[in-house]
Amino acid sequence: MIRWRRYMGLVLVVALVATMGFAQNKNTAKSRFWHAFNARYNTYYNGHMAFLDGNLEKEKGHKDNFTELLPLYPVGNKQSRDIGKSHYERTVEKMEKAIQRHTIKVKGREQNPFLWKAWLMLGKAQFQMGQFEEAAATFSYMARLYLGNPARNGLARAWLAKSYTMLGWRYDAEDVIRNMSRDSMDFRAVKDWDYTYANYYISVADYPKAVPYLRKAIKHERRKTQRAREWYLMGQIQNLMGNQEEAYKAFARVIRCSPPYELQFNARIAQTEVLAKNNGKQMIGKLKRMAANDNNAEYLDQVYYAIGNIYLAQGDTLQAISAYEKGNLKSTRNGVEKGVLLLTLGNLYWEKEKFADAQRCYGEAIGLLDKDRKDYDELSRRSKVLDELVPYTEAVHLQDSLLLLARMGDKERLQAIDRVIVELKKKEKEARDSELENNANTQQTFNQSNFGSVNQRAVPQSAGTQQAGGAWYFYNPTAVSQGKTTFQREWGRRENIDNWRRSNQTVVRQPSGDEAANDSVMVALGDETARTVGDSIDAPVDSTALDPHNRAYYLAQIPFTDEQQAACHDIIKDGLFHAGIILKDKMERLNISERYLRRLTIDYPDYEHNPEAWYHLWLLYSRQGRTAEAAECLARLKADYPDNEYTLLIADPYYAENARFGEQIEDSLYAATYDAFKHDEFLVVKHNTQLSATRFAQGAHRDKFVFISGLSLLNEGDGDGCLEQLQQVVEKYPDSEVSPLAGMIIKGVQDGRKLRGGKFDIGDVWTQRDIVLKRDSSITDTLSTERTSHYLFMLVYQPDSVNQNQLLFELARYNFTNFLVRNFEIQIDQDGELNRMIVSGFLSYDEALQYARMLYENEPLRRYTSRSMRLIVSEQNLPLLGTQYTYDEYQQFYERELAPMQVSKDNLLINPEAVDAPDIEDELPAKPAEQPAPATQKKQQKVLDFDDDFW
Repeated sequence: MIRWRRYMGLVLVVALVATMGFAQNKNTAKSRFWHAFNARYNTYYNGHMAFLDGNLEKEKGHKDNFTELLPLYPVGNKQSRDIGKSHYERTVEKMEKAIQRHTIKVKGREQNPFLWKAWLMLGKAQFQMGQFEEAAATFSYMARLYLGNPARNGLARAWLAKSYTMLGWRYDAEDVIRNMSRDSMDFRAVKDWDYTYANYYISVADYPKAVPYLRKAIKHERRKTQRAREWYLMGQIQNLMGNQEEAYKAFARVIRCSPPYELQFNARIAQTEVLAKNNGKQMIGKLKRMAANDNNAEYLDQVYYAIGNIYLAQGDTLQAISAYEKGNLKSTRNGVEKGVLLLTLGNLYWEKEKFADAQRCYGEAIGLLDKDRKDYDELSRRSKVLDELVPYTEAVHLQDSLLLLARMGDKERLQAIDRVIVELKKKEKEARDSELENNANTQQTFNQSNFGSVNQRAVPQSAGTQQAGGAWYFYNPTAVSQGKTTFQREWGRRENIDNWRRSNQTVVRQPSGDEAANDSVMVALGDETARTVGDSIDAPVDSTALDPHNRAYYLAQIPFTDEQQAACHDIIKDGLFHAGIILKDKMERLNISERYLRRLTIDYPDYEHNPEAWYHLWLLYSRQGRTAEAAECLARLKADYPDNEYTLLIADPYYAENARFGEQIEDSLYAATYDAFKHDEFLVVKHNTQLSATRFAQGAHRDKFVFISGLSLLNEGDGDGCLEQLQQVVEKYPDSEVSPLAGMIIKGVQDGRKLRGGKFDIGDVWTQRDIVLKRDSSITDTLSTERTSHYLFMLVYQPDSVNQNQLLFELARYNFTNFLVRNFEIQIDQDGELNRMIVSGFLSYDEALQYARMLYENEPLRRYTSRSMRLIVSEQNLPLLGTQYTYDEYQQFYERELAPMQVSKDNLLINPEAVDAPDIEDELPAKPAEQPAPATQKKQQKVLDFDDDFW
C-alpha cells in the first residue's frame, strides 16, 4: 500500500511538472528541478543503459594478448575498440541530446544539478570507443564548466588524464596529475583517481608507484572478470619487478576469481613460469600434465612455449628449441601466441646461425604478429635479409652434400640414402599423427562450443562483434598477412603483374612434403638432372625414380658425370659469393662471411667475380683492424688483377680521403659539372667526368656524370658518342632518375628523329634547332590561322608535376560557377610522357582567348596551372601537335600569327552556344600584312633543372 502511494505520488509530480512550461535558460528552482528530472529519467537513462550494454559486450568479446603486459582497460587493445561501438554511439547521441535540451548556463556555469552526469557519461562513451582525443576534449570542457565544484571537476580531470595517457601524451597527462596533487581531492573522485594513477604509472613503466594504486583499483572493481584481469596484470608487474612470490600469489588470486577459462589457464601457465627458477623439473612436469589434459588441447602452443621458456632460463637451449618446435607442431590456432613462439624460436636459430630454420620461423611469425610491436621492424628486416640469403646458403649446402655422395663408395652411399628414407618415413608418420590429433581436438572444441545451442534462437551480432570475430577475410589484417606469408613461402616474392607464374623463372619456392628433395635438386642441377629424374618427354621414366621412398629417387639426383659436377660447382661459386657479401654487409656476421669468401677465392681461383670477393675481404679485414690480412688481399689484387676497377679503387692514394669525405667531394664536383654544362663550358664537363670515373667510379652521381657527358658530346656534334653514353646510362643504371630521359632520347632517334648540333637545352629535348622531326608526307602539315572555327583551351604538363585531380576539380568548379549559359567539356588525354587537359566548346579564337585571360586572372587557378603550358589550339590544328609540330614550335606559330590579332572587346562567353558567332572579319579591321611579333611576345628559352618540366 505504501509502495503504491509513493508510485502515485511520483506520477502526480510528473504530471504536474509536465503541465508547467519552463524556459530552458531560466534559472529558477522549479526550472532546475524540471530539467534535471526530465534529463535523468528520459535521455540519460536510455543512454546509460546503452553504455552498460556496450560494456557487457566489450567484456565478453575482448581477447587479451597474454604474451604482453595486459592493458588496464580493454579499450587499450586496438582490436577491441570496435566491440560495443553501436551501444556507445547511442550513448553519445543520448547524452548530446540531454545536454542540448536541458542545459541551464549562467555566467559560464552549468546550473542544472544533474547534467554533469551527462557530460561524464558522454566522455566515458567516447573513451570506450577509443576516441581518446574527443574524450579529452569533452573532459577538458567539463573541468572548466565545473571549476567551482571539487567533486565534478576532480572526476573530469581524472578522466582527462586517462585520455591523455591512452593517447601517449605523457607530458599533458603528467601536467594534469601534478596539478591535481597540489589541490585537495574530493573523496567522491578518489576511486577514479586511483585508476588514473595506476594506468599512468603502468604506461610509463614506473611499476613500484603503480602497484599500490593498482591494489586500490582492484578493491574498487565490482566486475568479476575485470577484477581477475587486474590481478593478472598485478602478477605480470610483480614478475617484472622480480617479486616471484608476490607474482605467484597474484596469479592465484586470478584463479580464485573463477574467470573465463582462457584467463584462468594463462594464470596457471604464468604460475609455473614465475616459480621455475628453483623448481624447474616440478614446473615442467606440471605443464606436461596440463598438455595431456583434453581441455587444454587448444592451448598446446602456450604450454610448450612455457616449457621452452623454463628450459631457456636454465640455459638448456637444445631442450628449449625442442619444446618450441613441438608447440609449433601441435598448435591448432594461428594467433598471436603462436607468433610469439615462432619469433622466440627464430631468434634462437638466428643466434645459432641456423639461418634456414630462422627464415622459416620468421616468415610465419611475421603474418601472426601485430605491426605495432616494438620488435616488429627488426623481425621484418631479418625476414627480408634471410629471404635473400637462405637460397644461396641452402644451395651451397645441397651441392656439397650431392658431391659428397658422388665421391662415396657404393655401400656408404646406399647407407646414407637409407638413413634419409627412414627419417622421411618417421616425419611422415609424425605429421599424420599430429594432423589426426589436431583434427580430433578441433572437432572436440567445436562440439563443446555448440553443446546445448541447437534449440537456441540465433542472436544477431552487433557491428563490433562481427568485426572482431566474423569479419570478411580482407577486413582482417592478420588473416591477410598470413595469406601473403603462405603465398610467398609457396611461390616466392612475385610482382603483381599478369602471367605472374612465368614472370621470374629464377624464383625458388620452398617445397614441402615429398617433393622437397626432388624440387631442390631440380633447381640445383638444372635441366640435365631434371631429364635424368624424368622430365624428358622422349625417354621412358622408371616409376621408382619418382618415389622418394626408393633408392632410385636419390641415385638419379646425384651428379656422377663431369658435366653435372661442373654445374654443381657453378652453383656453389655463386652461392658463396652472394652469401658472403650479404653476411658482411647486411648481417654483420663477419666470421661466417670470411669463411665463405675465403673458400671461394681458394677453391675457385678462376671465378670471374673473385676481384670483388677479394675487395670485400679487404673491407672485412680493414673493419676488424687486421692490417696484415688486408695487405694480403691488396697484394693479391695487384698481382692477379692489376687493371681491375676494385684494384684501382683501393690502391688509389686518395682512398682514405674518399672514404671519409667522398660523398661531400662528389656532391661538390657534380654541382660544379652541372653548372659548367649550363654555361656551355664543355671542356670542364669532360675533365670532371673523367675525374669522376677515376675517383668515384662507384659514386652516387656517376650515372648523372655519364648523362651530362653524353649531352655535351651532342653539343660538339658527336651524335653517335652521345647515343653511346646515353645507352650506357640506360643499361648500367636502370634505376637512375635520368635513365627514363636517356631512354626517351634513344627511342626518339630509333623512331626516326635526328640529332643535330647547336645549343642543347636539357629541359627542351626535341624542340630547339637540334631537332628535325620525321614528317609524314600524306598528312597536311600546315597550321591553320582560321579564327572562326572551333577552338580549344589546353593545359599540357608532366603527370608528376601537377596535382591532376585537384586541377580538374578546380577547373570544373570554375566553369560551372562562372559560365551559366555555356557547357564547356573537360577531357584528359595522354601524349607520350605528357598529359593534356583540354577544355572544349569555344566557337572561335576570340572566345578561347577571353576564357584564357579570365582564367589567368583567377588566383587559385593561376597557382594550380603554374607548372603547365597553356595553349589555345583550333580543332583543325590539334592533330598536328606532338606529331608534326612540337609544343614549342606551335607556341612560336601562335605568337607569330595569332597573338597579334585584335579580338572582340565584347564578352562573348555570356552568349549561349545556339547563338551564331559574330562575323569577326566584318567587325574588325583587316589583318595587317605579315609582321614580326613584338620582342616582348617572343618566348624566351629556359634551361631547366632535372626536376623541372620539359617540353
